[in-house]
Amino acid sequence: MTLSRRQALGAAIAIPLAAQAARAVTTPPSLPDRTSFAPTPIAYLDSASTHPISLGARAAMDAYVAGRTLDPAAAARKPVDRAATIAKFARLVNADPNEVCWVQSTTMGEQAVLRALGFPHQGGRIVTDTLHFYAGFPMYQELAKQGVDVHWVQARDGRIAMEDMAKAITPGTKLVSLSLVSTYNGFQHDLKAVCDLAHSAGALVYADIIHAAGAVPVDLHGSGVDFAACATYKWLMGDFGLGFLYARRGVLDNLPLADFGYYGFAAPGAPPGIGLSPPATHIYPMDPPGDTPVSYSIRPGTLGHFGTGTYAQAVVAAIDHGLDHIGALGVPAIQSHAQSLIGELRQGLTGKGYRLITPPGTTTPILTALLPDAKDRLADPLAKAQVRISLHDHHFRISPSIFNDATDVRRLLDALPRA
Repeated sequence: MTLSRRQALGAAIAIPLAAQAARAVTTPPSLPDRTSFAPTPIAYLDSASTHPISLGARAAMDAYVAGRTLDPAAAARKPVDRAATIAKFARLVNADPNEVCWVQSTTMGEQAVLRALGFPHQGGRIVTDTLHFYAGFPMYQELAKQGVDVHWVQARDGRIAMEDMAKAITPGTKLVSLSLVSTYNGFQHDLKAVCDLAHSAGALVYADIIHAAGAVPVDLHGSGVDFAACATYKWLMGDFGLGFLYARRGVLDNLPLADFGYYGFAAPGAPPGIGLSPPATHIYPMDPPGDTPVSYSIRPGTLGHFGTGTYAQAVVAAIDHGLDHIGALGVPAIQSHAQSLIGELRQGLTGKGYRLITPPGTTTPILTALLPDAKDRLADPLAKAQVRISLHDHHFRISPSIFNDATDVRRLLDALPRA
C-alpha cells in the first residue's frame, strides 16, 4: 500500500503520540512523578492556579485533534467514552454518574444552581463566607443589590468557625454556598457538619470543590452536600473550558427547570445517558404529524436539569487521562506527598519570619503567607531563580503537586528573602 504525503505525515505524528500514551498507561506512576510531565527548568509550585498538562493528556488531546482534522491515520483510534469519563469522576468523589453532568466552569455550575433555586427573583437568604472563591464575591454582592439576603461569615485565624456558621444559618435560609477547600489559604470545611446544620434549618448546600477533587479525599454522598461543581484545569490535570456539576439524587425533584439546552432533552423513550438522541420533529417534510414542533423527554438526573449546549471535547480527552492518572496514584498518596512538601515549606517559611495564614493541621496542598507588597517584593528574585508561585498584593500562595520534590522546595526557600 502506498501512503500519500498527508497520510505519511499523519502517521508520523500519530506514532510518537501513541507511544507517549502507551507509556503513560503501562508504566505505573510513582511519587514524585516527574517523568509524566515535560521537562522544565522552572520549579513550578503554582498548581492551585493552573496545573500542568501531563504528556499522556497532551497525547490524548493531540489524538482527538488529529481525528478532527479527518486524518486517516487517526480514524481507527477509538474515541474517548464521555459517559465513562463522567463515571470516573463520579467514582473519584463518591457520586453516581447520573448525578453529574458537564459544565463549562465552576462558576457556571454555581450560577446554574442559583438559577435553579430562583435567585435573585424569588429572593431568600444565602449564607456564604469570606474564604469562598474571592472572584465570585461580586456575584453575591450583585444578588444582594437585587434583594437577596446575603450573609457573610467572616474568617477568624484563617478558618470559618462552625459556631459562626451555626449562628448564620437561621430558619428560612435557602442556600449555604462555600468552597470545600479555600483558594485563598487552603482551609477545608467539615462539609458534613455544615450540611447537617443547613439541612436542619431547611437549607441546601452548594460546594465549590475545584481545590478538593483530585487533591484530597472527597465524599459527596457521605457529606450529604446537595450541589457541587469544579473545573478541571487544577488538580484534575485537565484544561480550561470544562468541568463537572453534581446534584444529589432527589434534590432536583421540586425544582423547576431553569436551564434549557441541547443535552438536557431527548427523543421520547430515549435511553438515559449523554448519547445524542434529539427530539422528534414534526415540522419538516415527511415528519410524523404532531401538535407541537417537537416531541421530547427530559433526561433523568442532573443532565436533564442542567445539560445545555456543546462543550470542549478536546478537554474530555485530557480529563479522562487525568482521572486515570489520579486513580493509578490514589488520592491518599497524592495528599500525603503534598503534605510532606508542605511540612518542609512551613518550617522554612517560619524560619524566615513569614506569617502563615493557612491554619495549622490543614491537609490540603495549599500554603499561604502574608507579606506586604508581596508581588512587588518577590517577583524579581523568584523570576531570577526560575521559581513559580502565586503572587498577590499582600500574600503569596504555594501549591505543590505530584511532580514536585524537595529540590523545588529548597529552590523556593533559597530564593525568598527574609520577611
